[in-house]
Amino acid sequence: MQKPQHFKLEFVALMASLMSIVALSIDALLPALPEIGNFLNVVNTTDNQLLITMIFLGLGFGQLIFGPLSDSFGRKSIVYIGFIVFIIASVVCITTKSFEIMILGRVLQGIGLSSPRSLALSMIRDSYSGDYMAKIVSIVVMFFILVPVVAPTLGQFLIYFFDWQSIFYFNLIFGVLIMFWFWKRQPETLPKKKRIKFSSHLFIDGTKEFFKYKEAVAFTLVSGFITGSFMVYLSTSQQIFEIQYNLADLFPYIFASLAISVGLATYLNSRLVVKYGMMRIAYIASIAYALISLLYVVIFWNTNNPSIGVLISFFALQFFAVGFLFGNLRAIAMQPLGHIAGIGAAINGFISTVMAVPIANYIGGFVTDSVLPLFIGFSIFGVLSVLVFIMMKKKALLIKA
Repeated sequence: MQKPQHFKLEFVALMASLMSIVALSIDALLPALPEIGNFLNVVNTTDNQLLITMIFLGLGFGQLIFGPLSDSFGRKSIVYIGFIVFIIASVVCITTKSFEIMILGRVLQGIGLSSPRSLALSMIRDSYSGDYMAKIVSIVVMFFILVPVVAPTLGQFLIYFFDWQSIFYFNLIFGVLIMFWFWKRQPETLPKKKRIKFSSHLFIDGTKEFFKYKEAVAFTLVSGFITGSFMVYLSTSQQIFEIQYNLADLFPYIFASLAISVGLATYLNSRLVVKYGMMRIAYIASIAYALISLLYVVIFWNTNNPSIGVLISFFALQFFAVGFLFGNLRAIAMQPLGHIAGIGAAINGFISTVMAVPIANYIGGFVTDSVLPLFIGFSIFGVLSVLVFIMMKKKALLIKA
C-alpha cells in the first residue's frame, strides 16, 4: 500500500527556485541581445539568437554528467558542483570581448545550471509518485513561470541604470542566495541505501534501463517536440516584438503577459491532474496545441503579420496549452523511473533538449520578417506530439486486451 503523499510548501518553493536560476539566466538577457551583439561586433542580428539557444545545448549535455553522478553520490553535492561551473562560466561571459567565447560561456552556463534544473526533478521524483507527482511538478513549474514574467523587465531595468554585464552579476547574486537556502534547509532526498554504486558502466547501464520503458522514451520525444518549438519563440521573441512590430518599450510587458498564460495553465493543471490524470490532460493539451497553430497557418498563409492583438491572442492560447504539457510530460516520462531518478531525469532532459536546440536554430533562421515560420514549426511538432500520444494509447489498449 502506497504511503500518503503530503504537500510541502518550502520544498516546492525551493525546487522552483533552483529551476528559476535557469529561467533568469535566459529571460533576463532577452532585452540585452542587441546591446551584447553590438558590443561583440555581431554582423548578422539573427546570430544573437545563439545567446539563448546555446545555453540549452549545455543544459542538455550537462545532465548526462550530473544525473548519473547524483544516483551514486546523492543530489545535494552534485547541485553544488554544477553551481561552481555556473560561476566560472558567468565570469567568462562578463569578461570576454569575443562572440565565440561568449557562446562558449553560455554553453558552460547551461552545463552548470543543468545540475539544479534536472536534479530538482530527481528530488521531486525521490519524494513523490503518480498523479500527485504531476501535481507537485505543475506547482513547481507555476512558480518557475513567475520568473519569465519579471525577468525581461528586470533585464531592461539593469541595462537602463547599469550595463548588460550587470544582468550576469545579478544572476550570480540570486544563485548564491538560492544555494545558501538549499544548503541550509533542504535534506538529502536520496538515502545512501538507495544509491547506485559508482562504476564505469553506470551511464551505460542506466541508459539501457531507461530505454526499457517505452512510455518514458515516447514522452521524452514529445517533450523535445514541444520544447523545441517553444524555444523558437524564446530565441526570436525579442526580434519579433522589437523589430517586426517596433514595440521595444512594450516587449517586457508582452513577454510577461504571455508567461502569465503559461502560469495560469500550470496552476489549473495542479488543481485538476489528480482528478483527471496526467495522461488524459496532456493528450487534450497536445491536440489543442496542434489545432491552434494549424488555425494560424491556415488564416495567415501568404499574408502579412496580423495586428499585435491578434498575434498575442494566438500566442496566449498556444502557451495556455503548453502550460498543461510541460509538467505532465516530464511526470509521465519519469513515473516508471523512480529507481533511476537521477539518470532518468538526465536522459529525459538530454534527449528533449538536444532535439530542441537544432529545431529552434533551424526554424529561428526563417523568422526574419514574418511570424508564420514560427507557427508552421508549432504545427509540425504539435501534430507529431499528437501522433505519439495516439500510438501510446493504442499500445496501452492492446496490452489491456
